[in-house]
Amino acid sequence: MKLTTKVFLALLIGAVAGATLNSLGQHEGRLMEALDTGGKLFLRLLKMVIVPLIFTSIVHAVAGLGDLRKLTRIGARTFVYYFTTTGIAVFLGLAAVNLARPGVGADLGLKGVPERLQEQGPPSVSDLLLRVIPENPVDALARTDVLQIIFFALVLGVALGMLGAKGQRTREVIEELNDAILLIIGWVLKLVPYGVALLMTRALGRAGLDVFLPLLKYLGTVIGALAVHALLVYPFALIFLAKVKPLQFFRGVSEALVTAFSTSSSSATLPVTMRCLQENVGVSERVSFFVLPIGATVNMDGTALYEAVAAMFIAQAYGIDLTLTQQLLVFLTATLAAIGAAGIPEAGLFTMVIVLNAVGLPTEGIGLILAVDRILDMCRTTVNVLGDTVGATLVARLEGELNAPD
Repeated sequence: MKLTTKVFLALLIGAVAGATLNSLGQHEGRLMEALDTGGKLFLRLLKMVIVPLIFTSIVHAVAGLGDLRKLTRIGARTFVYYFTTTGIAVFLGLAAVNLARPGVGADLGLKGVPERLQEQGPPSVSDLLLRVIPENPVDALARTDVLQIIFFALVLGVALGMLGAKGQRTREVIEELNDAILLIIGWVLKLVPYGVALLMTRALGRAGLDVFLPLLKYLGTVIGALAVHALLVYPFALIFLAKVKPLQFFRGVSEALVTAFSTSSSSATLPVTMRCLQENVGVSERVSFFVLPIGATVNMDGTALYEAVAAMFIAQAYGIDLTLTQQLLVFLTATLAAIGAAGIPEAGLFTMVIVLNAVGLPTEGIGLILAVDRILDMCRTTVNVLGDTVGATLVARLEGELNAPD
């Protein structure tokens, strides 16, 4: 049985088991604690390889470019794609929520905003710039500060490339270390079906299906807009820009999408995403090693779309009419905030506070959407990862480094 099939079966088994446990009143207790521990162990194994994978893959890819003009060209194409698709995602979200108006007449019990979100404030431009450059690269690696790790890896890769023959020995060490990390990832990936089953069982076992009923219209608006973005925008880019058949592409990356859905983490899915693109789609190592780690950090189409819909839903639920100017501010803030969202579960909740503050909406409104945030987190992360894979494929095509397997 193929690993992709195993993962799909694990997802189905986990959903049935979780719903059954919840219906039997087993949403707490030792069994749920055991499932919680098992899921966390699986996530820790995935996260264990994230920092060394991002660091070695980017250094290896950039050092191998040689010509700085190639790095500039690939980087420019990558970021143009990321900013364009994120903007389209936010526009779709705003269009959907204005048409469906899911918050109008919503009678929902308001829960308190989580304490961990209460002091979250909008970062200034200087804060964002200072976040990128590490004072201590070793400290950035220890703290898993992905933006700072990427910056240092880019600088080190450029320096090693410019050293020429003098930097050959170090480049070989980095390449060998990268190969070793990829071997470890291969071991971890064998556990993916079991981890997916545990995470899905835990998620539905605790939340159940009842929490979705009062928010069905809101759920439908977000998921519908995400589906439009995933099934129209990305296939358009694949067909007309990357010259790839969408169905074949979706089959090739299906394992990464299911992993993203179950883990709710772009970063944790990164090892699976790299393997799927290289083995099933034909994206070169050089492009995937460069584009995907950056995408897992800054390319958050699903998160940006969700934040736009959620902000408008909260405004509608409170009876607040946002003007066109305020909605444009939501557009800009959601786009920029999503780029700064970490590739971890519930990162969208933290950046949601920034969007709400930008247009003067009460942050307590987050309590309206907490009940269903977990399932939406899974959906938006899946779209985030799909956007990363499409972007890497498009860049590979433009660079002449897309060799579709037979």
